[in-house]
Amino acid sequence: MKKYFNPSILFFAAIGMVVYGCGKQTQGPPPPAPAAVSVYKVASKSVKGLDTYPTTVVALNEIELRPQVSGYITHIFVQDGQQVKKGQKLYQIDQSKYLAARNQAAASLASANANLARIQKDVERYERLDQNEAIAKQVLDNAKAELLAAEAQVQASKAQVSAAETDLGYSQISAPFDGRIGISQVRLGTQVSPGQPLLNTLSSTDPMQVDFVINEKEIPRYYKLVNAPDVPDSLFTLKLSDGSQYPYPGKLATVDRAVGRQTGTINVRVEFPNPDRMLVPGMTGVLQVINADHGDQLVIPYKAVTEQMGEYFVYVVGQDSTLTQQTLKLGTVFGTEVAVREGLQPGQTIVVDGLQKIRQGSKVQVQ
Repeated sequence: MKKYFNPSILFFAAIGMVVYGCGKQTQGPPPPAPAAVSVYKVASKSVKGLDTYPTTVVALNEIELRPQVSGYITHIFVQDGQQVKKGQKLYQIDQSKYLAARNQAAASLASANANLARIQKDVERYERLDQNEAIAKQVLDNAKAELLAAEAQVQASKAQVSAAETDLGYSQISAPFDGRIGISQVRLGTQVSPGQPLLNTLSSTDPMQVDFVINEKEIPRYYKLVNAPDVPDSLFTLKLSDGSQYPYPGKLATVDRAVGRQTGTINVRVEFPNPDRMLVPGMTGVLQVINADHGDQLVIPYKAVTEQMGEYFVYVVGQDSTLTQQTLKLGTVFGTEVAVREGLQPGQTIVVDGLQKIRQGSKVQVQ
């Protein structure tokens, strides 16, 4: 006997399987295990934060020595690089013609004074005669006119003497202040004229100053730091180009009068004592200025900090091991650590390692 396949049996079997499957509850993946992280407990420590600025050493006084009269160099009184005192003779230009001009002007002055004295006596005599009407008025008037001319001649002669003495003085060049002279640019016999050539340069040596530039945003903090009553004596220190530390601290000398319109910066000068002549004009270094991060400050490992869109934050671990993202205001970096000026309190716990596995609201397992 033939057996026939019944399709209705397969249809009802399929319906039964669908109903059975719908009756089961769908189960999602299990929740992730808390990420294992290393943490750091925020605490304060004594630090000394420094802002650094490239700087150049400049002399308090510096002058180019140039001739103001013409002639030949007849004497050089100092050696190259010598320390000199104010008023010390440095160079001398041939004085023969200037001595002659001074003597001639002095003789002219003596002659003018003698002529003036003669005319004064004539006027006095004519005035007595005029009182007795024994002389014509015209004679007295002419004598008085000659007196005025003689007085003017005396003044002109005095001016000539002064000019001749000035030229004679310019023929000898002296140090206008204490300092160190450089390498001479001329030798004996060199012909010079007013302004040319450069003879030498004289720079003061103690104290010295350093120039540096700050941003206009730093000006309020800068003045606050300078005027604070508890600022240490070592507010300004200098690191030389070879990496050594200059042994003497500096003090604020001056702040420029205005902020540059093009740069938005302002120039500042700090003065350093230079008794050992270690500082030389033109040398470079790094000026170190103590900033607000000095004394007891909150310091955390820098690797705990994450940056997003120009803002810095850390993950703070709560009592239930849940993370909270906390925005910070950072200060000075000290090697592998950084000062925190705002955003954290002592005793808080922050994540140091394992940052790539966590996010806001995550639970963590502290290792």
